[in-house]
Amino acid sequence: MLNTNMEPIKAYTPSQVAQMLQLSKNTVYELINRGEIVAKKIGRVYRIPAVSLSFLFTGMDEDIYRAQMEDEKNIKKVAKVIRDVRKELWAKSKSF
Repeated sequence: MLNTNMEPIKAYTPSQVAQMLQLSKNTVYELINRGEIVAKKIGRVYRIPAVSLSFLFTGMDEDIYRAQMEDEKNIKKVAKVIRDVRKELWAKSKSF
C-alpha cells in the first residue's frame, strides 16, 4: 500500500494484529466488522493499516490525535492570550 506521498504504508494481517493485541483472530475480525478496527479488504483478505491501531486505542484518526496532542502542548499559551485579552477588555470597560 502507498500513502499520498508514494511512501509504503505499514499494514498488518488480522493474524498479526491478533498476536500484537493478544486476541484471537476471530475477535480481530469481529472488531473489523463492528468498525472498531479500520481494515481494507483486498480481494479475499484484509489488511489493517498501522494507523488504524492508533484509532483503536485513542478513538480518533492518527492525524486528529496528533493535532490534539499539539493543541494540548499549546493550551497554556492560549489560556494566557485569553487572560490578557480579558484584562484589556476589562480595563477598557472601566474607563467608560
